[in-house]
Amino acid sequence: MAAKLGIMGGTFDPIHYGHLVAAEAVRYKFGLDKVIFVPSGRPPHKKGQIITESRHRYLMTVLAVATNPFFEVSRTEIERKGYSYAIDTVRQFQRIYPKHKIFFITGADAILQILTWKNVDELVRLCQFVAVTRPGFNLGEVQTNLSLLPEEYRRVIHFMEVPALAISSTDIRRRVKTGEPIKYLLPEPVEYYIYKNNLYKEEP
Repeated sequence: MAAKLGIMGGTFDPIHYGHLVAAEAVRYKFGLDKVIFVPSGRPPHKKGQIITESRHRYLMTVLAVATNPFFEVSRTEIERKGYSYAIDTVRQFQRIYPKHKIFFITGADAILQILTWKNVDELVRLCQFVAVTRPGFNLGEVQTNLSLLPEEYRRVIHFMEVPALAISSTDIRRRVKTGEPIKYLLPEPVEYYIYKNNLYKEEP
């Protein structure tokens, strides 16, 4: 049986239990040998938005995955110059793991934008996609829109509902700014890191 590698990209600003539960659920369901978390460097879909320094997002991700032997963190996107595109990341991991089947883990809302992704025709040949959703997400609408895509796109996209995705990085940043608790929304080491480094206090 071919080895399987999961790639989970995101800004992870901050990483939280929703991300971790989703990665573990996908790892188990698809029989992945490991999942590599890839904090984004300069995500093109967030142009103009303020994002926490990459070193903080990277270190929070390292702290979050430290206790799971199947999880790793890569600096590939934060060290790459220019915008962070999925195709560049997948190509790099294909070179590193030439015998692995690659599963790219993303949000169901993001998968709707797949036609706008850089070199999408090549991307769908290089990897499978696992689109994770939160409860209550209108999956029917997503699947209706995806039905308009070419067959070669549809057959590499899989959907999976993950209850913990109801947690959001945006809400965690808001809570920190307003002084509300964030305990139990993310791993304790990440919580301590946020407070120690005074992150999100100036979130606009």
